[in-house]
Amino acid sequence: MIRLYDTTLRDGEQREGVSLTVEDKLSIARRLDTLGVSYIEGGFPVSNPKDAAFFVRAGELNLKQAQLVAFGLSCKKGTAAAEDAGLNILAACSAPIITLLGKAWDIQVEQVLATNRDENLRMIEDSVRFLVDKRKEVFLDAEHFFDGYRSDAAYALAVLEAGIRGGATAVVLCETNGGALPNEVFDITLAVSAALRDNGHGDVEIGIHTHDDSGCAVANSLEAVRAGATQVQGTVNGYGERVGNANLLTVLADLELKMGYEVVGGERLKLLTSTSQFVAETLNITPDPHQPYVGQSAFAHKGGLHVSAHDRLLHAYEHVDPVAVGNFAHIVVSELAGKVSLRTKASEFGITLPEQPEAIDRLLDNLKQREAKGYSYEVADASLALLLRAQLGEPITCFKLESFRVIADKREDGKLMTEATIKIHVGDERFVATGEGNGPVNALDVALRLAIRRFYPQIDELHLTDYKVRVIDESTGTSAITRVLIETSDGFETWGTVGVSENIIEASWNALVDAISYGLLRWNRDVSQVNT
Repeated sequence: MIRLYDTTLRDGEQREGVSLTVEDKLSIARRLDTLGVSYIEGGFPVSNPKDAAFFVRAGELNLKQAQLVAFGLSCKKGTAAAEDAGLNILAACSAPIITLLGKAWDIQVEQVLATNRDENLRMIEDSVRFLVDKRKEVFLDAEHFFDGYRSDAAYALAVLEAGIRGGATAVVLCETNGGALPNEVFDITLAVSAALRDNGHGDVEIGIHTHDDSGCAVANSLEAVRAGATQVQGTVNGYGERVGNANLLTVLADLELKMGYEVVGGERLKLLTSTSQFVAETLNITPDPHQPYVGQSAFAHKGGLHVSAHDRLLHAYEHVDPVAVGNFAHIVVSELAGKVSLRTKASEFGITLPEQPEAIDRLLDNLKQREAKGYSYEVADASLALLLRAQLGEPITCFKLESFRVIADKREDGKLMTEATIKIHVGDERFVATGEGNGPVNALDVALRLAIRRFYPQIDELHLTDYKVRVIDESTGTSAITRVLIETSDGFETWGTVGVSENIIEASWNALVDAISYGLLRWNRDVSQVNT
């Protein structure tokens, strides 16, 4: 049986720019428990008040599947474990399991701890025994184990033995620097497994903890499992300091779908994508769309050949069924698109394309010409849907622009205020509205809403959630073509729109109009109710 050990709440929080509140940590812990991990490392209660507070409130979690773990250090050199303040805090905390860090690299022992090898072994053994005597289960994290094994294999193994003598039920081989390759991890883990069996410790669990500095954290974790490890440590989405830890979600999917282990089971595995997104949102990190299994683009098909094959054989370019991990496949239309791509994408929008090949060719040619000018529809599905409708003679025209003007006012107090005035027509009526904002897009958005709210009160449900600008041809300086991408949500669905122009405000306006028009179209499925 393979047990997953999540350290997002400690190691993951060490990612640059990440800080979690106690409430954040509690909510993530609940999601991890629902996913079915075996262990949740809640933090380092000795190090800061926030982690201490988390363990005070941990009783609120009512964990059904996972066990809570606290992280800590062995006693200080020259100090008895019973007299070490940090160990006493760990002994008193609510977590039933303690993971203790012990150095396994002789160089670190001598130069970082500034002590000798025997004292390091004493510190580890006494610390583990002290916590075991306090009725805690203890795992030993053997820090820098693989570097230590390469430097002095006998001493690295002696560190594990010290922990086991103290009563540790698991020894975790930590690939702390992230520089080992999969073949090394396999060979060393296999050697450790054999050594423990030979010394009568076959019942002690071997764990693996890897970092991704060489891009091998997931592969190293899987190789350790092949060599006998039964506990895998990692973080959601691979969050962690430097380049991150092993991505526990990828490891889980690989173990279940590729290696035949039942770790959390098929039903819980379907929670993989939603768990990834939930944790990313809680950490305020934009999800990586290209992340294995759970990324938005993990099962996206763009090239015409791929889409054509996918249309004939559902999983022609999918290594697993996306439903198994709670994800879904979708077609991306771009300058690489073919007829099948375009027809498949149109059907997603509820649009039926004409059967005549020449009509499809015209649509494709126009799409490719627009992409050559800088448009990108990969993340602007809404603009693509509106474009297709317009080309098929079904334009969505909620309002008609007469003109707009934007003024930026730099004030004496240093504040910058932007004002936008728009003149538009809704049906036979003409409206003039002025809005203020913290930038031209915000001001235009405010003015547009003021002008059309009477006709489209649903506009209050539409919210701009993201705004991105990219200069397409940087070599032309300030006259360069600018592409603006806007993301909008109505609370249920999110869609993207695109605008392109030499003028950033015009590009923004075009993307904004598409965003509002598509949102109103969603509220008014009968196109005739939207057109005026």
